Amino acid sequence: MSRYEKGKKSLESIQKRSVEEIFGELDEIAPDLSKFVIEFPYSEIYTREGLDLKTREICTVSALTVLGTIPQLKEHINAALNVGNSPEEIVEIIMQMSAYCGFPKSINAMMAAKEVFKERNLL
Repeated sequence: MSRYEKGKKSLESIQKRSVEEIFGELDEIAPDLSKFVIEFPYSEIYTREGLDLKTREICTVSALTVLGTIPQLKEHINAALNVGNSPEEIVEIIMQMSAYCGFPKSINAMMAAKEVFKERNLL
């Protein structure tokens, strides 16, 4: 299986959506960037042994909270829910990140989580 196919399989299993649906907008301007994302993090990182997907996604939610990248954070909050994290766990990790990234980024992340929870009828 190629790196692309391995990454595509991994990404689609976590996101519960097709690669085309996830990266359609990006593909219009930079298809190679989509390919790089599929082939590196989802093929080479997410499929490594040592951490389960639940742990990997909570780490990703933490990092994206600290970085303040809301569109990607929302995608990974959905993914975290898809692989077994609870809304309560996601709220707690975002709250913990307030000590490392400050209240504005944590509040923004919490509002992103609220949007995802609302879309999924989890509020």
